[in-house]
Amino acid sequence: MIGEARLVKTLAFTCLALIAFAANSVLCRGALGEQSIDAASFTSIRLFAGALVLFVITRLNHTGSRSTSRGNWPASVMLFTYAITFSFAYISLDTGTGALILFGAVQITMILVSFVRGNRLHLIEWLGVALAFVGFVYLLMPEVSTPSLLGFVLMTIAGMAWGLYTLKGRGSAAPLMDTAYNFIRTLPLVGIVMLFSLPHAHFSTHGVVLAILSGGIASGIGYTLWYIALGGLTATQAAVVQLFVPVIAAFGGVIFVAEPITVRLTLAGLLILGGILLVVLGRYYFNQRALRIK
Repeated sequence: MIGEARLVKTLAFTCLALIAFAANSVLCRGALGEQSIDAASFTSIRLFAGALVLFVITRLNHTGSRSTSRGNWPASVMLFTYAITFSFAYISLDTGTGALILFGAVQITMILVSFVRGNRLHLIEWLGVALAFVGFVYLLMPEVSTPSLLGFVLMTIAGMAWGLYTLKGRGSAAPLMDTAYNFIRTLPLVGIVMLFSLPHAHFSTHGVVLAILSGGIASGIGYTLWYIALGGLTATQAAVVQLFVPVIAAFGGVIFVAEPITVRLTLAGLLILGGILLVVLGRYYFNQRALRIK
């Protein structure tokens, strides 16, 4: 019974986190793609808004405020690195290419670190990873173009940083407090960025609002939900489920902007979901078999 409750909790928080990631992607593209704000200002406002919202929530959450868990500097540096390189990378990359490089780097980083730590994948899990990634590439292929070298390097760094930030959160005992303090620790780095970028800053009300929504809601609250979900996911599962984010974003367009459901979106969604199920159920099957043997 406890195991089923934990499974439902993990599933629920994973879905909510992935929806927040998809919303974040839309907000970032809306702000940076339309050039309504520069990359440095967007990142600074995004991280500051996230820190502020989470600080307020922790103050209202008396149980969480008594927690001794306070995140850590390595995770905060990874969070800042992801946010700043992501923003600047999209200046020279189109949406599909950027997403492909970002999530490709996340997959490689998380699976490689997991492998180095001694967590070997079963054949069915490798098949699931491959199937999900094929569906992911198939979905984005029409939007992919040859990336600029700088954009490729920056987005690769962003993907690696996000992968490492995710791995840092897998052992979080207090996701809200850890995420809050991780955001708060980025503020000195935000100050340095603003110091050097202020003479070149440009922003509109539209861009600032999108940055606040991205930081306060989609990032601050979304990353907290993600840290909660990570308690029930393996590193490989956490890596692969994120491939579903572009599918959620695409279906968001279907629901809110009346975009048509295409054959490509349907097939890609089924491939990615099938791959995720192979990874998740494959690990569950082998764990149950190991318990029966004991």
